Amino acid sequence: MAPQQPIIPPKELFYLDGPKPRSYEFRFALKVFWQFLKGFRTLHFVGPCITVFGSARFQEDHPYYTLARECGKRIAGLGFTTMTGGGPGVMEAANRGAFEVGGYSVGCNIQLPFEQQANPYLNKSITFEHFFVRKVLLVKYSYAFIIMPGGVGTMDEFFETLTLVQTKTIIQFPIVLIGKAFYQPLMEYLQYMKEQKTIGEHDLDLVLLTDDMDEAMEHINKYINTNYAKKPRKRWWWLFEKK
Repeated sequence: MAPQQPIIPPKELFYLDGPKPRSYEFRFALKVFWQFLKGFRTLHFVGPCITVFGSARFQEDHPYYTLARECGKRIAGLGFTTMTGGGPGVMEAANRGAFEVGGYSVGCNIQLPFEQQANPYLNKSITFEHFFVRKVLLVKYSYAFIIMPGGVGTMDEFFETLTLVQTKTIIQFPIVLIGKAFYQPLMEYLQYMKEQKTIGEHDLDLVLLTDDMDEAMEHINKYINTNYAKKPRKRWWWLFEKK
């Protein structure tokens, strides 16, 4: 019997020998700190953002690409910066929609084994090595989250954001799922979780499922305008800060 091949071959052979040397861990910590610092410096003045999550796999002729493009235009119309993961598909479409109408468009890209190029519709772009650093930045500067149809990565982003809201780690900013046919089974299961009391009675109150872009934008705009006021950040010349 032939030996079973690994489902995903490792990049290199390594041994499970427990913790790495302290010098390795220290260098890793410095590298992560530098990524965070670079992210903070790059994104400090991008303005209040709305982050759009979604699949990188949809092509330009797909209805969800068209919907995400309209989403970017509407975000720009509200006066917010459109922030995405900076790649193709839904991310490109949302950035493109904002970019084409003169809105501000930002991408937080990620280094992958299969190279993910930043899309061409970005006023500002930054690339991270680690997903967890990227996700922190995608949440940190945003005041609402739009979840377009996507795969495992999109689900990870949705559930992590919902967990942060649920645990009051971040302020309860609105979350909009766009794509009723795509997300209805997921919402039904979340309702089942609520019935089983594994999530709280009001945990889903800020999650709106819709196909209507007008409804999505009205939900976001009403919540933000009711609860918050925009305040521009000051720039300190002695820190060499510029937009």
